[in-house]
Amino acid sequence: MSEPKQAKLEGHSSISQHDKAVLNRLFNPNLPYGDLVDEDAAELGETADAEETEAHKHAKAIEIHGVTAAESGDIQAALDLFNEAISVAPDWASAYNNRAQALRLKGDVHGANEDLDKAIELSAGHGRAACQAHTQRGIIRRLEGDDEHALEDFKIAAKLGNEFAKHQVMLMNPYAALCNQMLAEVMHKIQRGEM
Repeated sequence: MSEPKQAKLEGHSSISQHDKAVLNRLFNPNLPYGDLVDEDAAELGETADAEETEAHKHAKAIEIHGVTAAESGDIQAALDLFNEAISVAPDWASAYNNRAQALRLKGDVHGANEDLDKAIELSAGHGRAACQAHTQRGIIRRLEGDDEHALEDFKIAAKLGNEFAKHQVMLMNPYAALCNQMLAEVMHKIQRGEM
């Protein structure tokens, strides 16, 4: 789902990036580490320069209620709201991305993949919606054992700035995995006094 909006700190306009990151972890503990919720960014995954029509604004408002429903555990209500947002603005990539996550939570991986493909198509592979969709699709593919295609998605999401995807690319790199294993062995030997 698109990240929930971080609570505003009234009277604290000069907060450091480090403090923002700490608050982000407190307010959004379920996000992959490094995915900072930025209040200045568009709320639901579109690029800041995307032309937003009245239909998009209405769909975004509906989508916010869908995210809230999903966060409270009412996945069916969330799906109904995401369906409504899509019917209001069928070209709104973020709604497909969020519906994909709700579908995945209900066990409909096929439907989730279709929505993620649509979100990527509508976003033309750019912006936060594309970044989130590639990350989600990479996770699904990895869980299904399709590491080759998962790595492709993670690489694209990493280029779009997703820290979780960057970490996955590193973990899936066989040379990095070998180096990490060798480093771990050296550290264990040092701890045991063998070096």
